[in-house]
Amino acid sequence: MAEHAPPATADTPSADTPAAAATDAGSPAAAREVAARGVSARDVAAAEAVARPRRSDATRAAILAAARDRFAADGYERATIRAIARDADIDPSMVMRYYGNKEGLFAAASEIDLRLPDLTGVPHDEWGARLVRHFLERWESDEVLTGVVRVGVTNEAGAERMRGVFADQLSPVLAAVCPVPEEAPTRAVLISAQIMGMALCRYILRIPQAVGLSRDELVAWLAPTVQRYLTAERP
Repeated sequence: MAEHAPPATADTPSADTPAAAATDAGSPAAAREVAARGVSARDVAAAEAVARPRRSDATRAAILAAARDRFAADGYERATIRAIARDADIDPSMVMRYYGNKEGLFAAASEIDLRLPDLTGVPHDEWGARLVRHFLERWESDEVLTGVVRVGVTNEAGAERMRGVFADQLSPVLAAVCPVPEEAPTRAVLISAQIMGMALCRYILRIPQAVGLSRDELVAWLAPTVQRYLTAERP
């Protein structure tokens, strides 16, 4: 006499429901089991479509985290897709599937939002100090910035990335406040030289005198120069 499975409870999906049938869908064995249960392919496809973005997001996050660590540790040239995949515990083909090649992966891993403040809401004579303090806080809370600068010192891909980040994000902020808006790109380069030079000495090369300065001391030294770049009508 055939045995009957116990009835599904409110907390346990029935074997005849799409949710239960699609739980392990994706493997050949699961597909055969789904077919045997009489669940429609449309229901299974719908359930898989819901689950797929979550799996994709988790995979991308793992790849990017591994890539940032590997690029920071090895530099752009020595970092390999195979090593990054191993760190992320996935097959190298998955890295290629999502990012195409190492250059595409580096571009994605080094996406940076500087989260620059709106200086129009800051008192005029505090602009320089506000920017310097902001960059110090960002650098000390985001290892991606440090990693990209480290790569940029020795590799054109990293250098280009940093140039783009500062030009694209800093120039519009300056254009809103500097006395000669059309000079915003030039002034952004000058400010970038101060900020990245400080970052290189303090966070990459770790020159003792730079590391030893407190945040307030760094602001006191750098802010007047940045303020001049922001507000001076002439050099």
